[in-house]
Amino acid sequence: MNNQPSGAPAPTPAPEATASPSVGWRTVVHNDPVNLMSYVEWVFMNYFAMPKERANALMLQVHEQGRAIVSRGQREQMEADAQAMHRFGLQATIEEDPE
Repeated sequence: MNNQPSGAPAPTPAPEATASPSVGWRTVVHNDPVNLMSYVEWVFMNYFAMPKERANALMLQVHEQGRAIVSRGQREQMEADAQAMHRFGLQATIEEDPE
């Protein structure tokens, strides 16, 4: 039974909680016992067009800390970046970026 007066618009339901479109994502490359450090650096330079110094710093972070954030952006692009890393033989995941 509708208690609204005739002619009054029906109340609109509250929007469901969904991820905000402004939520960012990031691609994380993880250390593995297979790939050479020079190869990981080469992948970063070639796929992400990173300067050698940045690629080297991220490669060392992967090697020493076990992971490094290599890209940030919209989820679809981060999924594409992670898939590209997989094609290069690197282990990569995506995660929400709290920053």
